[in-house]
Amino acid sequence: MYAIPLGDDGAELCPLGPWQAGEFLGHVDRGREFIGQFNGLPDVVTDLASSRAFLTAYAEKEAADAGRICGIRYGGTLVGAVILRRMDVAQGTAEAGCWLEPAAVGRGLVTRAARVLIDWAVRERGIHRVEWWVSPHNAPSIAVARRLGMRRDGVLRESYLYRGERHDEEIWSVLAPEWTGGAH
Repeated sequence: MYAIPLGDDGAELCPLGPWQAGEFLGHVDRGREFIGQFNGLPDVVTDLASSRAFLTAYAEKEAADAGRICGIRYGGTLVGAVILRRMDVAQGTAEAGCWLEPAAVGRGLVTRAARVLIDWAVRERGIHRVEWWVSPHNAPSIAVARRLGMRRDGVLRESYLYRGERHDEEIWSVLAPEWTGGAH
């Protein structure tokens, strides 16, 4: 396994593949309620088969150069992930996202991991615009977008149907000429 250190606290960014479906399911189970506040992942990953299917879909996206998932490990344990939910190299656009277990919150893990993934997308894949879609009620995720040097582009009112209710979505973005590695 190849891992990228995220600092001197033992945190790492690492690939995730279908063969890690059991570990991934355990991670989702540990954070199911917390992650599910703003993210539909716990509704999709409910058992070993759906965990494997989710990771297989990202393996296929990566093979097609259309997305990527990277795990966040802290103390050797999978505690979260950052993703390029979609990536269109020809258009130069991507949408980044993340989640974290509650036990790992407050350590800057998502900011550090997203910085590495976005930097790769901009510098290695030539992505011009990276978006961050977030609920206006998800203050920690909005704080990450700000720390990454993103600007709020606008709000899509009641655009997201989640668990039977309509929710607003904010779109934040950073453009390649503005990207400084998120050092703000």
